[in-house]
Amino acid sequence: MTIEHLWLIGIGTGNPDHVTGAGMQALRDAAIVLVPHKGTDKDDLAQLRLGIIAASGTKARIIPFQYPVRDPNLPYQDRVAAWHDRIAERWQAALGAAGVTGPVALLVWGDPALYDSTLRIAARLSPPPQMRVVPGITAIQALTAAHAIPLNTVNGPVHVTTGRRLRDHGWPAEAETVVVLLDADCSFRQLDPTYITIWWGAFLGMPQQVLWHGALTDAAEQIPALRSAARAEHGWIMDTYLMRRS
Repeated sequence: MTIEHLWLIGIGTGNPDHVTGAGMQALRDAAIVLVPHKGTDKDDLAQLRLGIIAASGTKARIIPFQYPVRDPNLPYQDRVAAWHDRIAERWQAALGAAGVTGPVALLVWGDPALYDSTLRIAARLSPPPQMRVVPGITAIQALTAAHAIPLNTVNGPVHVTTGRRLRDHGWPAEAETVVVLLDADCSFRQLDPTYITIWWGAFLGMPQQVLWHGALTDAAEQIPALRSAARAEHGWIMDTYLMRRS
C-alpha cells in the first residue's frame, strides 16, 4: 500500500494529559493508526499508546506491526540505517495486508522533531507521503517541569546530546547546561563530577515517575540503583537527565 498522508503525532512521555488538543484531533481525523509492538517485555509501551488512542475517541482502525531488531554485528551508523529501512518496510507491509486507505497516524514519544528518527524513516517511503507533524511535550520539558527548574541559566547556553556522545567526547565545550537523552549506560559516571549538579527522571509525567537530583559526586551510585530497580519492576524504562555546572 502507498502511504499518501502520514501524520506524526507527538505524545509526550506517555501521559494522555500531555497530548495536545491538536494531537487528539489528529487522532480523531486519522483513518489508520499504526501501533508498534516491541516484544512481550515491552507490552506496556503498546498499552500506553492504545490508552492515548482510546482517550481521543477516534474511530480510526488500529493496525499493529512488529518492530525489527537491530543487527548488533554492524557498525553503529550502518546498524541504525538498516534498522530504519526495515521499519519503513514493515509499515508498508502492515498497511498493505490491512487494505485500508486514508491518513495514517503514528504516535511518537516526546516530539517527532527532537531526537526521534520517525521523520528519517518516513523519508525512506516510496513515493514520499505528504507529511504532517503535530508537536508534543518533550522529555526535556517534562523533566524540567517535574523538578521545577528552568532549562537554562540567565543568558546561558544549553547543549542537548546523547549518552553515546557524552561517553565519546565528554562535557561539551562552553556548555553550562547539558541535557542527555538516550543513555542506558549512565554515561555521566565518566565525567569529572566537580561542581556539577544533576537532575534525573524516569517515566516522566506518569504515575510511576521517579526523580532524583543532587551533586554528581553522589549520582554514580544513586541513579543506577534507582534505574535498575525501576527497569526490573516495569520491564522497560525511559529516562533523561540535565546537568549544570556551578
